Amino acid sequence: MADLRQLLGDLGRAHVQLDAAVNLRLRGEFGLQLVLLEVMTVMAETESCRVQDLAARLGMSNGGASKLVDRVEAAGHYRRLPNPQDRRSCVPVLTITGRQTFERASQAADEELERLFGACLSAAQTTNLAATLRDLLTAGSRPPT
Repeated sequence: MADLRQLLGDLGRAHVQLDAAVNLRLRGEFGLQLVLLEVMTVMAETESCRVQDLAARLGMSNGGASKLVDRVEAAGHYRRLPNPQDRRSCVPVLTITGRQTFERASQAADEELERLFGACLSAAQTTNLAATLRDLLTAGSRPPT
């Protein structure tokens, strides 16, 4: 069996390298970090998206998600609207400029990831890796027995 600690370290290093490559392109072309593109993706895909929804989808605390939303807002990519279902909260909505940046940055990120993964994995290997990672995420979210 493979050395699982080595495997874990390799996964972490691969993540850092892939993240850095995509961030380099996104920062250069759009002045945007991948983590902010992830926030914008959730906003674009989730109707009446609240900070709590972002936190749940991104696997982080509400406070962490709120700070990321503040960064997207500071960049002018979204604005806060009153939540019609809950007057105590607001709903982040992408601005026109934010949506345009999101669409172009998403395409650039996808192109970069296709280049990086395609350099060493076939389409079938990429599909298998994605399924394996989903299984690992599911297993990691289970309480210990």
